[in-house]
Amino acid sequence: MSPLRDPTFRRLFAAQVVALIGTGLLTVALGLLAYDLAAGEAGAVLGTALAIKMAAYVVVAPVITAVAYRLPRRGLLLSANAVRALIAAALPFVDHTWQIYALVFVLQAASATFTPAFQSVIPAVLVDEASYTRGLSLSRLAYDLESLLSPILAAALLTVMTYHHLFFGTVVGFGVSTLLVLTTAIPETRVADPIETFWRRTTSGARAMLDNPVLRGLLTLNMVVATATALVVVNSVVFVHDVLGSAGSALAALLACYGAGSMVVALALPHLLTRVPDRTVMRTGATLIPLTLTAISAVLVADPTPSVGWVAFVVAWAILGAATSLISTPSARLVRYESTPDTRTSVFTAQFSLSHACFLITYALAGWLGALAGQPVTVAVLTVLALGAGVAAFRLWPRDRAAVRQRPHLATVG
Repeated sequence: MSPLRDPTFRRLFAAQVVALIGTGLLTVALGLLAYDLAAGEAGAVLGTALAIKMAAYVVVAPVITAVAYRLPRRGLLLSANAVRALIAAALPFVDHTWQIYALVFVLQAASATFTPAFQSVIPAVLVDEASYTRGLSLSRLAYDLESLLSPILAAALLTVMTYHHLFFGTVVGFGVSTLLVLTTAIPETRVADPIETFWRRTTSGARAMLDNPVLRGLLTLNMVVATATALVVVNSVVFVHDVLGSAGSALAALLACYGAGSMVVALALPHLLTRVPDRTVMRTGATLIPLTLTAISAVLVADPTPSVGWVAFVVAWAILGAATSLISTPSARLVRYESTPDTRTSVFTAQFSLSHACFLITYALAGWLGALAGQPVTVAVLTVLALGAGVAAFRLWPRDRAAVRQRPHLATVG
């Protein structure tokens, strides 16, 4: 918890936490809204909405970075939060699926502005390697707490109100996050002189990643994470209603299991990464995901009773949460130590954009394939995709670069 002693990081971390809690309420509410509008095709509706979200991330993030590279980070963070709050306030009033799609695109375009800017600020706040690693784990822990606590909060709120009111919890989260950013002294990140064209600035981060063997492996590992995340985010609502025969509050409980697994790993990783190379840690996660997906496919084919199914899904969701955290938490370390202060913002943006390109594929696949071919086929296809991506990742990432290395340029605040 030592990074929290830094007042700037402490406020930014708090801003991240409250915004994520609001986002967690939005995830539950959006799933239930999709089920209300489309019933058995809720997976397809939610998959399309999330594919639109990923498209916004893929397209908007590098363009905003290229256009606004000279703008203060604080201004980007504040404006993005304001847009997200306005869109969240409008979502309870939609009554057609196309309205969900339009509002989700605008909201996620704002998130595609906020998240890379936020990530690029943290290395300038926590310069020391150990503090930065702990800061990454805390940041990952924030995502896990959102996965764990937001569904629990949503389940409690759903006992006394309709899911439409959860959208206003999202508005409150973004509002509090905005106030915290407004009252924080944010160091400005260093940028290179604009000697390149707009197109080259837009693609500079992606080119830097493709030129680096470690980051090429990371790009492929993003697909492994995307297969597990797509199944959890897109199809949990379908599993809860159609396989387990449960109500909306049970969706929150199942998502909480995923968050709990991820949180346990995030807490353990700062110590673990001092003893075990990053490559080994991430390879473990890339192995667990296809194995767990295979087990889920077997459970679906067996068509168990709801009680047996609940046990299987609770365990599987916890393992998937742990496995995705084994890959996602060290990934920002790789980006930081395989980039320079001048390229760091663009490389963080490229990682954000290209990782969500993987989500764009898997979210649409999980939603539409589930609606057209059924859940067993969907899980089987995701399993094959995860296995292939995992094998490719560790062929691209050489063994002699197993752990991140401290580099001379890291002495410069980035």
